[in-house]
This record gives sequence, structure tokens and C-alpha cells, in this order.
Amino acid sequence: MSNRKDLPLSGKSALVTGGARRIGREIALVLARAGADVAITYLNSAQEAIQTAAEIKGFGVHGVALRCDLRDAKAISPGAQQAISQLGKLDLLVNNAGAYQTRNFGEISVEKWDEMFAVNVRGAFLMTQACMYELRSHHGRIVNIGSLGGIRPWATHAHYCASKAALHMLTQTSAKALAPEVSVNCVAPGMIDQGESATGSETLERFAEKTPMQRNGTATDVAQAVLCFATCPDFITGQILAVDGGLALT
Repeated sequence: MSNRKDLPLSGKSALVTGGARRIGREIALVLARAGADVAITYLNSAQEAIQTAAEIKGFGVHGVALRCDLRDAKAISPGAQQAISQLGKLDLLVNNAGAYQTRNFGEISVEKWDEMFAVNVRGAFLMTQACMYELRSHHGRIVNIGSLGGIRPWATHAHYCASKAALHMLTQTSAKALAPEVSVNCVAPGMIDQGESATGSETLERFAEKTPMQRNGTATDVAQAVLCFATCPDFITGQILAVDGGLALT
């Protein structure tokens, strides 16, 4: 626990699913920098998770890395309870872990559809269920990581877009169900440049030109939006915040 009482999340504890790398890692580090003890879950990125946990501890807070397969419904509650036990309590849940895939509409198999929903929707739902009583006892918060793809349709991402739209609705239904003790909101990133080859440079350049702010987003943009929901008045709930530089307006 941070000794810095002036930090916005000092004395708070957070769980970030899929927090070993990419956007999840940045979310975990931003929360730690703000004074929170942070537990992260990972699936296959053990070494990156260990490194991220070490970086979290570098901010003078408690950092924990736990393996949890969100595709396995039976593993989620034990994983959540392990995180709560390691942290001592839980004030903030960030449902960040997610699956992403590009497929032509006719090429999406039942297996790929089910896997996408298992991680992006069912995993977040079950993790929320597993943490809800702990969060209620601390008047906690939940931030889900959705997508602009849950707001606007992308022809080659039908299963992904449908799953993120479902996560957006889960945000709003859980906001009603868990009120007044818990506020629930969602950050919906647009095109995010994560410095990887998965999204080609030409695609990034094309989207940057289409975006009113004339650039692609960064992991820090998303993480700062999560921090906003973690520290804003709890009267703000059930909101879907697009972090897209205005791309949805085009």
C-alpha cells in the first residue's frame, strides 16, 4: 500500500484482467502510479506478467501477478478470490482481458464465435459476479474495456463487434443491478497504435487521417480514461466513453 496520502488512489486496491501486456499493462501501471495496489491476471504471458508486477512494485505499492484463464468458467471465481486475498480487499475491477480477431463474415466458425464471447462477455460477467460482494462492501467501481467496434459495425469483425456491443450492454445492466454501492462504466477505445505489426502502418496512417484529432490513440490514452472513471464522482455510472479522437463522429 502506498504511503503517499496525496495520490488519488492511495489506500485502494485494483484487479486488472489481462494486465501483463499492451493496454492492460499500461492500465495497471497508471493505477499503481496513482497509489493503488494492483493485481493483474494473465493467461500465457507469464514472463511479461512477472515484469509488469515488478514495475507495479516500483511505485511503492503491492503488485501481484496471477494466472487465470477467463475462458474457463470454473477458474474465474477462484482467481478473483485469490486476487482479493493477496490484495487484502478490492475497490476497483478493470475487465480488460479480451480476444480480437479479423475474419470475413462467412469464415467465422462457431468455435471462433463462442471463444470471442467466452472471453469478451462471459469472462467479464463472471468476474464481475465473483467480485461484486467485495466491491459492494467497499463502495467500489468497475471499468470494462469495450471498443469502438461495439459502437460502429466493422464488416470483417462481426464476432468481435457483437461481443463488444454485448459488453457495453453488460456495463449498463450491471450499473443498474449493482447500484447504489458500485458504479460501473466502460472505456471504448478506437484505433490504438500499440507499436506492433498486427495493425499495419498503412492502416494506422489511414485511420489517423480520418480521425478528427489527426492521430491514433495510445495505451496511455485508454489508461488515463480508466483512471478518470476510477476517481470521478460515483454518481457517474452506466457510461460508455469512446476514446477515439472523434473517429466515431466521421
